[in-house]
Amino acid sequence: MARHPPRAPSAKPSRRPDPQPKPAAAAAAKRAADGGLVVGPGPNHRTVRDAQGRVVAAPEDWVLLEPGDAALTRRVKAAGDHWLMQEKQGRRTFSRGVWAPEATVERIRHELVAERSTEAWAKKQASALKRREADQAEYVDDFLSAVIAFLAFHPTYGDRALKLARAVTTHATPVGSGTVARTERIPIERRAEAAVIAWLRHQTTGYDQMKIARVKGKRREVRRMLAERSRELLGRYRSGAPIPPGCPLSKAIAAITG
Repeated sequence: MARHPPRAPSAKPSRRPDPQPKPAAAAAAKRAADGGLVVGPGPNHRTVRDAQGRVVAAPEDWVLLEPGDAALTRRVKAAGDHWLMQEKQGRRTFSRGVWAPEATVERIRHELVAERSTEAWAKKQASALKRREADQAEYVDDFLSAVIAFLAFHPTYGDRALKLARAVTTHATPVGSGTVARTERIPIERRAEAAVIAWLRHQTTGYDQMKIARVKGKRREVRRMLAERSRELLGRYRSGAPIPPGCPLSKAIAAITG
């Protein structure tokens, strides 16, 4: 089954320009890069920052290979010296490319161009696409089943459960959607639960219009509170009890199209 995606100074200091990297620092960084040194973006396009925050110049014969071609990136990293440039935004870390010798990048790029022009490569890609599509279809079916199992609506509301489950699955499972359904770090059952709670948060509460204070932990606190409300809402449908007029979930399910 496809169950796996220091105290502030009293006086405000004058702003100093970023220090200019020294040649010796660049050389040291290049030696440290053997095996893939992780760096961050520097103050300009030919510099990076190391783990200590020091500005280091990229070697003159190196170029930045930007993200986008996974095969090219893999082969360049496997070919030898390189730096992995990453940037952290919030709790997520994004790849900003790979620094590597220009000669290496261009050699491998030309090799890939030649390889990708062959009929054998085209057939391989078509086969891989067909396999990915089959895997995705299987995962969507498994996720839908997991959502229905989590909802566990009373038979009286079975049709609503199916309609809701399909809506949550359609929203959460597309490749590249970035939703919790695409992660492999938690079991599919927990992914299904998280996807349902997220859908309910956006469709049955005023979360999207809330003005939440930019205080650490406040948004998480609000989400936790709304999640409890959503679970209480689901409880009515699980028990089979009559649904009162104006039920937000009933309205949301009725608004689902397709």
